[in-house]
Amino acid sequence: MVLRRICVFAPLIVLLLSGPALLSGCGTSGTNFVVKDDPWRSPEERACLASGVVRQSAFVRARSALGGPSVCGAETPFEMLAADSGRVTLEPSASLRCPMIPQIDSWVKNVVEPAARYYFRQELAGLKILASYSCRPMNSVDGARISEHAYANALDVGGFKLANGDTISVLRDWNGSEREQAFLRRVHQGSCEYFTTVLSPNYNRLHADHFHLDLARHGRDGLMRICK
Repeated sequence: MVLRRICVFAPLIVLLLSGPALLSGCGTSGTNFVVKDDPWRSPEERACLASGVVRQSAFVRARSALGGPSVCGAETPFEMLAADSGRVTLEPSASLRCPMIPQIDSWVKNVVEPAARYYFRQELAGLKILASYSCRPMNSVDGARISEHAYANALDVGGFKLANGDTISVLRDWNGSEREQAFLRRVHQGSCEYFTTVLSPNYNRLHADHFHLDLARHGRDGLMRICK
């Protein structure tokens, strides 16, 4: 396993190899994070692109670049504006790598929309997005491991909008009415079937206002899932 410490300063980017540098800070004026060599990322993304499962449309657009140091981003990033053929908007749109897009689409169609109809008798109209791509360490903690957000491999969802204009907020409604709690817990449970990491307000206070969803590989075989 190769670890590197990445220090991002404006406008300077410094890469320090593993060793003593991992024990020392990169300076107080920059953001730094530890990067593990993940050889699965590039082949996985290229396989997704080659499969044709993600196609450009009015709701999914290819982007040329995402910005940040070279360790961040994706080979061919996309901007996702809506799921389920445009019926469910992402507000705001999300910058994502290829494998995330079909998973979000399937999750919306098979988990969130049925839950909205069951608990509220309403169609789902939108997702409130708190974060997608961001070149930063986990939880924005200086010196921590690099976040899946830095690879456009994660999405933070803060709420759900119904067709009648009502909203269900993770922050407000996780401990809200019985119906709102049931909806959010159904969505949380169903999310674990589509993403390898799902973090809810049960995880810690940093996730009190959103569900974190990503496709990181966990464990020696990469098949372990984290659902909290």
